[in-house]
Amino acid sequence: MKKKGKRRISLKVPFVTRLEGEGSLELSARGNSIDKLHLAIFEPPRLFEKFLEGRDYREVPDLNARICGICPMAYQLTSIQAMEQLFDITLPTHLVQLRTLMNLGEWVQSHALHIHFLAAPDFLGFDHALAMAKQHPEVLRRGMQLQEAGNALMALLGGRSVHPVGLQVGGFGRLPDVERWDEVRRLVEQALPAAEQLVHWTAELTLPDYSHDFTWVSLTEPDSYAINGGLITSSKGLSLSHDEYAGHFAEHQEPHSTALYSLLDGKDYLVGPLARMNNSFALLPDEVKNLARECGLDFPSRNMFTSIQARALEIYWALFEARWLLAMGCPTGEACLPVTPRAGECCFCTEAPRGLIYHRYRLDEQGRVLSCTIIPPTSQNQARIEQDLKTSVSRFGLSHSDRELKLFCERLIRNYDPCISCSTHFLQFKIWRD
Repeated sequence: MKKKGKRRISLKVPFVTRLEGEGSLELSARGNSIDKLHLAIFEPPRLFEKFLEGRDYREVPDLNARICGICPMAYQLTSIQAMEQLFDITLPTHLVQLRTLMNLGEWVQSHALHIHFLAAPDFLGFDHALAMAKQHPEVLRRGMQLQEAGNALMALLGGRSVHPVGLQVGGFGRLPDVERWDEVRRLVEQALPAAEQLVHWTAELTLPDYSHDFTWVSLTEPDSYAINGGLITSSKGLSLSHDEYAGHFAEHQEPHSTALYSLLDGKDYLVGPLARMNNSFALLPDEVKNLARECGLDFPSRNMFTSIQARALEIYWALFEARWLLAMGCPTGEACLPVTPRAGECCFCTEAPRGLIYHRYRLDEQGRVLSCTIIPPTSQNQARIEQDLKTSVSRFGLSHSDRELKLFCERLIRNYDPCISCSTHFLQFKIWRD
C-alpha cells in the first residue's frame, strides 16, 4: 500500500471579493481536525491615534472622519461626545435629535451597501454585484435608493456624506435650511416602502444555519433602541458605563496580524447589528416589531447568517425614526453652544453601523490631545470571526474541496461586514492538509 504523505495546498486569491481592505486567511488541518486558523491583517498601521496627539480639540472631528469613508460620523460623534462630557456641555434636545438623524443616515447607507452590493451575490449565487445585476437589477436599484436616502440624511448636517464637515464639539457649524430639510424628508418617505420590501426579501432567503453559543455586546438604553449612547451590555449579564470599558475590554497583539485583537474579560465577543438586535429587539417601535414578526424574524439569534436580516430591520427602523424626526420640522436657534476647554481624561462609546466604538482622550488645559485610544468595531470582532470560522468550518466539513472551503469562509466572514483597519480585502487563502 502506498503510504500517504503530507499534502500541502496553497491557494492565493488576488482580491476577495466583496470585503474592504487587505487581509488573509490561513488554515492548517490534520485529517478532520483544524490545527491552526488565522485571520491575518497585514495592512500597515494607520497611526490615527498618533496623528491626533498635539492637535486642538477642534481639529479632532475632521481628522477622525478620515478613519472610515463608510461610517465617518460614528468616529466623529464618539470623540465629540467624549470631549463634551469633559467640557461639561449638555446639548439642547434639537441638537441631540439632529445628531441622531446623522447616525440614522449612516446606518442606512452602510447597511444598504453591505446587503445589496457585498452580501446579496452570496445568497443569489453570483460572484459579484455586476453579474447579479444582469438578472436581478431590482436588487441594486433598491440598494441605490436606500443609499441615496441615507447619504442625504448625512449630508443634511454634515455638508457631505463622505468625510462630513458639519459636526463639531458643542453642536454644528450651521443648521440646515427648510428647503433641503423638506427634500430629505421626501426621500426618506419614498425609501420606507423599499426598506419594508427589503425586510421581506431577507426573510425569504435560504440561510445556512451554523448556530452556536457566543457572547454579544452592544449599547442599550432603558426605553429605546440605542445608537448614540447608553450602557455597554453583554448577553452574559454585564452592564457597564463607558468609564468602565477599560476595566473589562483589552486589546492585544497577535503575531500573525498587524491589527489588534480586543477581548472581553479574556474572551471573544460579537458587536454589530445582530448584537444590537439580540439585546434590544423588544425596544423597537411596535410597527417595526410587527413587521419582523409578520416576516417570521425572531431575535435573539445565534446564527451569524441572520445578520443580513438584522441589518435590513435596522434600515427600516432607522428610516422610520428619521421620518418621525423630520416631521417635527426644520429646527431654528443656535447651531452650537460655547465651548471652554479644560484638562482631563474623557471617554465615550457609540454604535457605528458595524458595532460598538470606544474612544478615550487625555487633553491639556488648552484642549490639545496628549494621548488617545480608538477601538473600532472590526478589531473587536476579529477574535470572534476566528472562533466562528473554527466552529463553522469544522461543521461544514474539511472534506470539501479547497475552493468550496474558501467560498464558505469568505461568505461567513462577510456576515461581519469587516472593515479591518477600517478597510480590508480578503486577499490570500492558504490551506495545509496533513
